[in-house]
Amino acid sequence: MEAVVFVFSLLDCCALIFLSVYFIITLSDLECDYINARSCCSKLNKWVIPELIGHTIVTVLLLISLHWFIFLLNLPVATWNIYRGSNCPC
Repeated sequence: MEAVVFVFSLLDCCALIFLSVYFIITLSDLECDYINARSCCSKLNKWVIPELIGHTIVTVLLLISLHWFIFLLNLPVATWNIYRGSNCPC
């Protein structure tokens, strides 16, 4: 179980890093006026819920597998994602 949790966490972290880079690229396109604000929001808003789900799954798996220290490291980010997801106008 422990190896599966860490492999899934690694893959999820890779996906979340990819999403962060995508967000930065999209926001830099907005800053340079390559896209307008409405299309930027529509591109980024559709990835808020999948990011929330991915991070929440990893946090719950760490809690279930009793990895307390890593769970406590992930808890603030998961809390922020839940807050951001609850205020999403999607």
